Amino acid sequence: MYLRGLQVIVYGISFMLSCISFATFAHRANEPEHQIYHEGNLPLENGAFIRVFSLSYTTFGTLNKDKSNAILMVTAIGGNHHRLDYLIGPGKALDPDKYFIICTDAIGNGLTTSPSNSKLQPNTSFPEFNIRDMVNSQYRLVVDHFGITKLVAVIGASMGGMQALQWGVSYPYAMQAIIPIVPLAKTPAWTTGILEMLRQSIMSDPNYRNGQYDKPLEAGMRLWSGWLSGVIVRTPAYQNQLISSPEAEIEALRKIQDAGWKRMDANDWIWQSRAYDRHDVGQTAGFNGDTAAALRSIKAKTLILAGTGDLLNPEADALKTAKIIPNAKYIAINERLPMGHYSGAGATKDENDLQNQVIKSFLATLKL
Repeated sequence: MYLRGLQVIVYGISFMLSCISFATFAHRANEPEHQIYHEGNLPLENGAFIRVFSLSYTTFGTLNKDKSNAILMVTAIGGNHHRLDYLIGPGKALDPDKYFIICTDAIGNGLTTSPSNSKLQPNTSFPEFNIRDMVNSQYRLVVDHFGITKLVAVIGASMGGMQALQWGVSYPYAMQAIIPIVPLAKTPAWTTGILEMLRQSIMSDPNYRNGQYDKPLEAGMRLWSGWLSGVIVRTPAYQNQLISSPEAEIEALRKIQDAGWKRMDANDWIWQSRAYDRHDVGQTAGFNGDTAAALRSIKAKTLILAGTGDLLNPEADALKTAKIIPNAKYIAINERLPMGHYSGAGATKDENDLQNQVIKSFLATLKL
C-alpha cells in the first residue's frame, strides 16, 4: 500500500508541477512554435508603463477566413501556455481541427515580459501590475495582431479563471462565452493570507536581499513549493487517499520540493501574487467597487467549473459568482472525492473526462 501510494503521488506531483504552479520553459520539438508579440510600452492601470513589453503565446489550429473560430486561453499564477494542455487536442474540448486556440503567457510568468527578463525594468524596478493589465495586454494581441473582433470563448484556470471573468467585464462584447475554472471574482482575505505567507516563505531566505538576489533562492523557494503544491492546492480527503503514513507524506513533500523549487523565479511569482491579491472585477472602471454589478454586466454565456474543497480559491466564491452572472452554468468538478484547487489541473482521468465533456458540450452551443 505504501509503495502504491508513492507511485500514485509521484505521478500526481509531476503532473501538478507542469500544470498548476510552475512554468516549464523548454520548448520541445513536437510543440507548436513559440511566438512573441511586441506591443511597445504597455500602459498599466496604476499609471506606470511596462517598457518594451512583449507577450508570449503559442497557437493550435488554423484561424478561419472570417476569423470567427478563435478561443483564447489565459494562464494561472506561475503557469505558462501549457496550462490547459489536457483540454487541447483532436476530439478534446479545445479541438484544433475546429478552433484556432491562442494560448497566452501572463505578465510576470518569465516568458512574457517579467521582473526576471526585463532589461529596462529588471527585478524590483519592475512596475506592479494587476489582472486587468494582463487582460488588456491580451486584448491587444487578439484585436491588433490577429484582427479578431469576437472570440468564441476565453478560458482559463485559477488566475486564468480570474482573467476570464475580467474579460467578461472589461470587454463584454469581445467573446461569445467565458469558461472560468476554479476562479475568483474578488480575492478574499483568506486567499490573500495564503499568498502573503507564501511570499514571506520566499523572502525569509537570507539570500533574497530585498529582491536583489543573484542566484536561485533554494531555501525560500523550497518552502514556497512545498506549501503551495504539496499542501494548499490539495484537500485532506485527497491527500489521505494517496498517503498512508507520516513518513510517506514527508517523502512526498520532499519530492515536490526537489522537483519544483527552481521552476519559477521568486520575484516573478511575488509580482504575480500581488496582482492576484488585488483582483476584484468590481474595480473595473464604471463599477465603483461593486463586484456584483460588474458580474451582472457580463454578456457572454458563462460556464464556471469549481473545485470542491478548494483551499486557495474557495468554491463558495465561484458558486456565488455563478448565481450573479445572468444565466451562468456551474459545475462542481470533484464532488465524490474533493480535490480542491487541484481539481483544475487535469491531473486525473475522471477529472479530465468530466472537464472535456462538459466544456465540449458547452462550446457546441455557440456559433462559429
